[in-house]
Amino acid sequence: MSERNRSLLPDHPPRAAYIHVPFCRHRCGYCNFTLIADRDDLMEAYLLALEQELSWLENTFQVDTLYLGGGTPSHLPPVLLEQLFQIVLQRFTLADRFEFTMEANPADITPDLVEVMKTYQVNRVSLGVQSFSDRKLAVLERNHNAAGIEQAVDWLQATIPSISLDLIFAVPDESLEEWDADLRHAMALSPEHISTYGLTFEPGTAFERRRQNEEFQLISEENDRKMYEMAIEQLAAHGMEHYEVSSFAIPGKRSRHNETYWSGRSYFGAGPGAARYVNGRRETNHRSTVGYLRRVKAGQSPVVEQEQLEPSDRARELLVFGLRRLAGVDCDQFAEQTGFSVEELAGPAIQRLVGLKLLEVAGKQLRLSREGLFVSDSIWPELL
Repeated sequence: MSERNRSLLPDHPPRAAYIHVPFCRHRCGYCNFTLIADRDDLMEAYLLALEQELSWLENTFQVDTLYLGGGTPSHLPPVLLEQLFQIVLQRFTLADRFEFTMEANPADITPDLVEVMKTYQVNRVSLGVQSFSDRKLAVLERNHNAAGIEQAVDWLQATIPSISLDLIFAVPDESLEEWDADLRHAMALSPEHISTYGLTFEPGTAFERRRQNEEFQLISEENDRKMYEMAIEQLAAHGMEHYEVSSFAIPGKRSRHNETYWSGRSYFGAGPGAARYVNGRRETNHRSTVGYLRRVKAGQSPVVEQEQLEPSDRARELLVFGLRRLAGVDCDQFAEQTGFSVEELAGPAIQRLVGLKLLEVAGKQLRLSREGLFVSDSIWPELL
């Protein structure tokens, strides 16, 4: 085996696992995630199928990070959430310094639900707040309000050591003052982590159709940029480290699970639409929940896409993942890990982006410039 091939083999076995819980009360108009809305009747069948899929792993694995995403895992009633935890923890045991994250919707949080989380050692909750403005929440079709967010956070902070809040900016008709209020409300709750996302209009979503029909008053590119800049400056002033394009954390509270992806390490994945990267192979399950259930019930693999990446393709992915982090890529370490220099992979593109002041070189580090942060989505295709 060549050194290049060997250097791209992931660590064995993976130390991270992702479980996809596809259920939601309602599909928000901007959402293109793998989920099924208003089909709670499938929850028990999903748990049986997930247990079956995980049984095919045959062994039990110890993980450093475990992540339940969706969909909305908190949409499961406490009795079914408890079953989910039991199924998952039969296959994945938690290491000594574990991070166990669960995504949640503020409207779902109750003392009973939090007690179940505590019992099964959830120590980090990612809360889909999106906004503290009832106007914005209505536009985004969320089923909670600002008062409900504060109550949910109160219940969680009494028990769960680490809370992350998701916020969305650049919502139709949003003003700079409205976004400033969102940031201030979020900081006042003292979460350990905040993720900020500019609203995007994804193909196939209701929001994209409404945008095409000119039903929305979109904000200007200038205000979109200003909102992101406000987040960077205000959260930094509040003591939060901007460590990835969309992610801010107080010291020691980064998302360790997401850093698995950004650093190119391997990970397990199970559930509808879940992806995994194990033994150098990327696999993705059937995105349809009904299709996933049908395949697993028939004893068939739910995998519908699989790819053994060429070493150069995997190295390019690692370059992009690494550049999402504000620390950037250590060029010497990158060459040692992948067998490729960054110049060999994308030299002309990097030189052009450095010339445009979108990337910068600091010693051995290649990283996004401040200007590059604002247009990062347009940079990645040039490096792949």
